[in-house]
Amino acid sequence: MNSLHQAVVGCSKTDLYTPALCLDLDLFDANVQIMVETCQKHGVDWRPHAKCHKSPIIGRWLVDAGAIGLTCATIREAELMAEAEIRDLLIANLIAGPAKIQRLVELASKADPIICLDHQDQADAISQAMATAGVYVRVLIELEIGMNRVGVDDLELVERLAEKVHSLPGLELAGVMAYEGHLLTIEDLQEKEQTIRQALAKAMTARDRLESRGLPCSIVSCGGTGSFPITVKQNGITEIQAGGAIFMDEFYRHSCQIDQLENSLTIMATVVSMPTPDRVVVDTGRKALNIEIYRPRVREPKGLLVESLSAEHGVLRLTEDATPPKIGQPVEIIPGYADLTNVLHPGFLGFRGGKFEREIPIVR
Repeated sequence: MNSLHQAVVGCSKTDLYTPALCLDLDLFDANVQIMVETCQKHGVDWRPHAKCHKSPIIGRWLVDAGAIGLTCATIREAELMAEAEIRDLLIANLIAGPAKIQRLVELASKADPIICLDHQDQADAISQAMATAGVYVRVLIELEIGMNRVGVDDLELVERLAEKVHSLPGLELAGVMAYEGHLLTIEDLQEKEQTIRQALAKAMTARDRLESRGLPCSIVSCGGTGSFPITVKQNGITEIQAGGAIFMDEFYRHSCQIDQLENSLTIMATVVSMPTPDRVVVDTGRKALNIEIYRPRVREPKGLLVESLSAEHGVLRLTEDATPPKIGQPVEIIPGYADLTNVLHPGFLGFRGGKFEREIPIVR
């Protein structure tokens, strides 16, 4: 038995102690298969982001299904995935400071990580540590293509940094990385595709300029879940990082207009009060469900809308044609944004055929 949620093998979602984070493994497998087949169709590798699940078990499943490796947000995530014998790990975040660099050195001794750089000082410090330890790490130059966050903007500076990396011991120049995240929610789909293609053209230009100088650039990495139908078809892209596709959520479906995938992830809640005929209160608030990125949606029962969340409570409104639920009745909710919901829970409860199969811990 899962002691926290009172989940026994074979039980249903309605038997759970709530709130509970539930994963429909049948829909999950279907989403994974769609991503694998889509990437294979277009000759692009799939390196799904682990930040959405933080689970070595899920990471292992994805690699076994056909992913080339994983993308990680932190060294800690990469360490955990390496413990699951996943070696090809892109840390899509900048690494600085002696504590993190030392852990990167240790990671490089048991896996084959890739890091991102956008400044010579990062390269110098990491090179010195790697060379001293007698190990190496692959490097992507991160490009600025409109996010106004990190990355090198000027292509001449990209060339200089790439040449520097190529010359340093302990570093192996492998390519470039860019992220089109600022363009995911463009409403007009034709404009969205055109704008993303224009933004990512900079990555192709950077690749061409590096290769013209005799510098290696075998990896061109980009592509989140909110843009994967576009990025997977972009000439020159070698891999996409779409990770949230395995779960889907309301943000990807409605803000990003991704409709090829199913909602495998839900939160089970329980009605605890009905103070007025049109107001229902459940036991699931901000400590179990993120609402900032996009409003969650009630899957069952029909006719309930998420109005607001406080720390421990969720306020739902009944539509005019809805049948009022009863106190104690289960409510199934689709997250607004899975990444920021999953980290609020100790793990996923995996269901297959509507029956509880196993717990999948989320590790930190």
